[in-house]
Amino acid sequence: MNTTCILFDMDGTLLPMDADTFARTYFKLLTKKLLPHGYEPDDVINGINAGITAMQPNDGSHTNAEVFWRRFAEVAGERVLEDRALFDEFYAIEFQRISSSCGCTPLAKQTVALCKYLGYRVAVATEPIFPLVAMESRLRWAGVDPASVEFITSYETSTYCKPYPGYFREVAAHLGVAPEECAMVGNDVGEDMPAEAAGMKVFLLTDCLINKKDGDINRWPHGDYGRLQSWLRSLNDEA
Repeated sequence: MNTTCILFDMDGTLLPMDADTFARTYFKLLTKKLLPHGYEPDDVINGINAGITAMQPNDGSHTNAEVFWRRFAEVAGERVLEDRALFDEFYAIEFQRISSSCGCTPLAKQTVALCKYLGYRVAVATEPIFPLVAMESRLRWAGVDPASVEFITSYETSTYCKPYPGYFREVAAHLGVAPEECAMVGNDVGEDMPAEAAGMKVFLLTDCLINKKDGDINRWPHGDYGRLQSWLRSLNDEA
């Protein structure tokens, strides 16, 4: 089946970054934001981590946002549900400062533009554990205009997380295509390459490679952005 849609992971793919640095900066800014409103930093950190953990095995029966906020409230207190406007404000203002802890490569924007030139539809298939406003911000940090992509996964619309096949099938469903029409581009062997099990083609970007189990990456097309661009050009040559 012809490939019509290219799905890009965010962290380590479109947006070069160190996950630990990002997390430290995120929690530092969020706890500082909430401290004047009576929130203890440990309660916030523990609550958010618990919410993220709860989203990971989500089975499609609830949105990730519903799962997150329910668990967050159980750990940090029900008042977080009443103070969601504070979190919205955080993502609009303080969250933007985290961009300085992330890298940026012009090849991300260039490659998205190449996909569109070649006639592919483009979506961002990142781990959907943040609200859309945060996802759009991070995409801008990567130099890519959110308006240039058709769909971005977020916790409001996703009911699965990576690496479950249901996650990748859900992205395809949002685009109105079969998974076999999609190709997933990502840097994480354990999180992105399982798109293959959903019927998608895959490309492993090695610029910021994550291969926790030290698996053999030669089973998939892989390489840097230059190799990725060549692969995208030749993807449908056999059709």
